[in-house]
Amino acid sequence: MSNHVVPLLTDLYQLTMAYAHWLACRHTQHAVFDLFFRSPPFHGEYCVFAGLEDVLTFLDKYAFTAEDVDYLRSQVMVDAPPAFFSWLLALRPTGLTIRALPEGTVAFPHVPMMTISGPLGLVQLLESTLLNLVNYASLVATNAARHRLAAGRSAKLFEFGLRRAQGPDGAMTASRYAYVGGFDGTSNVAAGRAFGIPTVGTHAHSYVQCFSSLADVEVDAIAAPSASGGASVTVPFLSSVLAIRTRLGFHTTKDGELAAFICYAQSFPRSFLALVDTYDTLASGVPNFICVAAALLSVGHTPQGIRLDSGDLALLSNRSRVMLADADAVLGLDGALAGVPIVASNDISETTLHSLQSQGHSLTGYGIGTNLVTCATQPALGGVFKLVSLGGVPKVKLSEDVAKLSIPGEKTAYRLYGAEGTPLVDLMMLATEAAPEVGVPVLCRHPFVEGSRCLVRPARVECLYETVWSGGRRAEDPPRGVWSYLEVVRARVAEQVWALPAEHTRSLNPTPYKVSVSEALFSLTHKLWLAEAPLRMLS
Repeated sequence: MSNHVVPLLTDLYQLTMAYAHWLACRHTQHAVFDLFFRSPPFHGEYCVFAGLEDVLTFLDKYAFTAEDVDYLRSQVMVDAPPAFFSWLLALRPTGLTIRALPEGTVAFPHVPMMTISGPLGLVQLLESTLLNLVNYASLVATNAARHRLAAGRSAKLFEFGLRRAQGPDGAMTASRYAYVGGFDGTSNVAAGRAFGIPTVGTHAHSYVQCFSSLADVEVDAIAAPSASGGASVTVPFLSSVLAIRTRLGFHTTKDGELAAFICYAQSFPRSFLALVDTYDTLASGVPNFICVAAALLSVGHTPQGIRLDSGDLALLSNRSRVMLADADAVLGLDGALAGVPIVASNDISETTLHSLQSQGHSLTGYGIGTNLVTCATQPALGGVFKLVSLGGVPKVKLSEDVAKLSIPGEKTAYRLYGAEGTPLVDLMMLATEAAPEVGVPVLCRHPFVEGSRCLVRPARVECLYETVWSGGRRAEDPPRGVWSYLEVVRARVAEQVWALPAEHTRSLNPTPYKVSVSEALFSLTHKLWLAEAPLRMLS
């Protein structure tokens, strides 16, 4: 996690409010805040909750340093007395309790992803940092999951966003949570090392441009696996490539491009994947790849495919597949060449993936950068952090916009499943209410609309929250390794996203998932709305 994630990574008004509460001796009052979103991202109906482990890592070391306090005293809060800064120096998250969805859980509007309770002054100071850690992580994980749904289960997805991400921290976060959301690897080597994510990459057009003719191939040989399983052996390679070129009649392809492919294959014989559109994909790039790939196969290596980075990707992938199959038949390779992967890049988005599916294509994987890591269609998740209880008294925030009204009180939430195993509704209830029971009908009310309600007879009831922080420490020991933790979260995302009915996950006009409240919570909410809303006088 970034070195900038410290207590001072907060908005100034969190400090000013904390000071005002401290000065009024209200900072120790027990407060409960909900962290949630009102509208799902990307015009969808769900969001993947992510960033929880980053929150817990931040709390593990939460403490203002003497340097932090010196800065605040001299530059920011110059009128505050020394006792306030002494309080900051002694502040630790010991009285804090956090209940949260397991990281990777699919979340829905208004249902808290986290509930944070503890002394008012402390919880207020955490607001901006927690939102920062959760909002972008959840946004990227959701974007990745949507790309995975669009591409299908079997396609390989690679995150190529480093150069387009919002700075180094944005790049690292994007790589981590794209993997959580369903991508298979990243081009970001630092993220690969930090998080254990598989790293992937080929070469750029500039590499091909560095070669002008076959004279640039200075070594004829390549390392090949030994038939006996021992050390590799050196065998002729350039001559084999040229013999295949002659046999297939590919005499008009670019010699410089062929030289580049030969040298790259000699460097990476076990992972040769060629970018084939530097000059002309079908007239030169694919034929040159075929010659080098077939030569690799002849000495015991398996070529890893081609990458298309421009043009009509559906058309080019289909024609490339035909060319590969034709060459395979001529050379008698029994499908080894015909079935090599075809990967596409070139500013791919979720919309592009859906379009390719409708056109019909022969692509097996995608390298996706800009539209994934920048979340171009929605650059921010509107996560919010709202007070719902103070000193045991429920609190509500009103708004002219009914969608921005908050749901008061300390709550818990349950996911109710139908007989077929699919989720039907998320039900929020007061923390004091008894949990729903399997097979027993429960009244589910729309949080805001009086007449919208239904009875649900659940076949399974899942309590959505776990206590993840209590008594000044994590409820469970931190993960032994980042990679193993990410694998658990990644599997949870896949399980839950694919389990959602298609009407909730489709890209165009998805059906809203039902989010409801209990009768008791509905009554409390509307009672507080009426009590807190000013009564206007019209004349």
